[in-house]
Amino acid sequence: MKRKQGGLSLIGFLVVLAVLGFAAYIGMKLFPMYQEYYAVKSALKGLSNEPGVADMNPARIQDLFFRRLYINYSENVKPQNVKFERADGGWVMNVSYEVRRPLVYNLDVVGNFDASQALTRRGGSGEE
Repeated sequence: MKRKQGGLSLIGFLVVLAVLGFAAYIGMKLFPMYQEYYAVKSALKGLSNEPGVADMNPARIQDLFFRRLYINYSENVKPQNVKFERADGGWVMNVSYEVRRPLVYNLDVVGNFDASQALTRRGGSGEE
């Protein structure tokens, strides 16, 4: 009787390795984008807990925001991406930006990120 051994052949192993390698490559391209987004969210939340932020002018708030982002090495958020709206007893700060990263050949990954935070006298009341 002839026995056949079952298992993964060399070609099957290389195909699985290629798929896992491509998934890791995509993860390495996407992870910094989302890491930057969470840095923006944490900077907004920290800014909302700053004492007297509701009485500051928007230029001062924007300066404090970008100082917090500079610590996190954020490079895609620009001053033109930050908008302020007047709210009850303070401001609502909106940060909306786009990140475009090349993936493979002529394929790009585009991430549109939008975050907003109420900067009021009663402290960080959460998102609007």
